[in-house]
Amino acid sequence: MKFIIGKKIGMTQVFRADGSVVPVTRVQAGPCVITQVKDGAVQVGFGTQKTFRLNKAMKGHLKGISSGNSGETTVRFLKDFRGEVQHLKKGDQFTVTIFTPGEKIQVTGTSKGRGFQGVVKRHGFAGGPATHGHKDNLRMPGSIGAGGVQRVFKNMRMGGHMGDEQVTVKNLEIVEIHPETNELLIKGAIPGARNGLVYISTQEGSIVIEAAASEVAPAEAVSVPTV
Repeated sequence: MKFIIGKKIGMTQVFRADGSVVPVTRVQAGPCVITQVKDGAVQVGFGTQKTFRLNKAMKGHLKGISSGNSGETTVRFLKDFRGEVQHLKKGDQFTVTIFTPGEKIQVTGTSKGRGFQGVVKRHGFAGGPATHGHKDNLRMPGSIGAGGVQRVFKNMRMGGHMGDEQVTVKNLEIVEIHPETNELLIKGAIPGARNGLVYISTQEGSIVIEAAASEVAPAEAVSVPTV
């Protein structure tokens, strides 16, 4: 299993060797670092932020994890991945080089928020007649239930909050990899807006570590006074 965390940059197009044009999404993925090893899962860190912004609990959790040459910055986003990860250790780092062009992946992100929308836009309802005595019901939902039941059934399609939910798109193809800029070019569109966080994974292959786990500073001993 291979996985990485990235940030959606935007869409563009690339030309293949045969002259065909392929629409792609640019994703800045990694470098990522293993922040915790669990039973059958690992926690991965991505992004940068100042260490002073962390509370004491997170400072202890991310102790020894640095996203820069100086120890003043640490990772910003954390995500758990489950799979065959026994070979990974806390502090291991990896980049987009774990993937290869032509590989099939799945991308999980948060779709764009559309706010409160009616049934025509949210569910594709046809609406009501616009003329012949009808007024103010062009985009109305119509009846929402029978009179004898005296209640509205669950899962009735109505107006409400649209978008801003987790979406996973499978079988996307990696077209190009740019290790110098930590970018992946993925064929087609992926969920979310620009600068949105995305999780890229595939069940094939395994992660190759670029930088071995650095020696994490041991926890400070606490002396307990005796009574």
